[in-house]
Amino acid sequence: MLSYKVDDETELRLIEPRHAERLDALIERNREHIREWSPWFKDDRSVENTRSFIRRNLSKLAADEGFALAIWHRGEMAGQIEYNYFDWANRRTELGYWLGASFQGRGLATNSCRALIDYAFAELKLNRVEMRCGVENVRSRRIPERLGFKEEGVVRQAEWLHGRFVDMVIYGMLASEWPANHRS
Repeated sequence: MLSYKVDDETELRLIEPRHAERLDALIERNREHIREWSPWFKDDRSVENTRSFIRRNLSKLAADEGFALAIWHRGEMAGQIEYNYFDWANRRTELGYWLGASFQGRGLATNSCRALIDYAFAELKLNRVEMRCGVENVRSRRIPERLGFKEEGVVRQAEWLHGRFVDMVIYGMLASEWPANHRS
């Protein structure tokens, strides 16, 4: 899955070196919005950090350990979605995602997650997909809830986020639970 058409206006594409400046500009335009819930966001970040991320992402893909895709909407880079890892021994993965603030509220994250969940179950033959969200990150939590994921619990102080620990809620979906009407 290096490119996937989500709908007539939205496509997921592998993030490549040629996208570094565009991805960096999207992150910069959304600095405060993204930083609020993203532990990877550093105040001293730069386009070189973005290039390093892209190189690591391509290495991760080559090693079959996960990968990130850009979410493109109407020709604009809107955000990112990724398989954070592949646990092949246990046939599971975890999705992560973020959108620029001006792209929220259009179903882009939900539909992009649906596409990667479909792919995980149908093509990769995984058994489990997880999503982890900050307990207080209500917007992000709506996505797994909307997709029918089960809330499985809260891991207390699970993530160090810009000088404080935050609790993370874990959502899970099994291949046997994924409704047929969600499949593309």
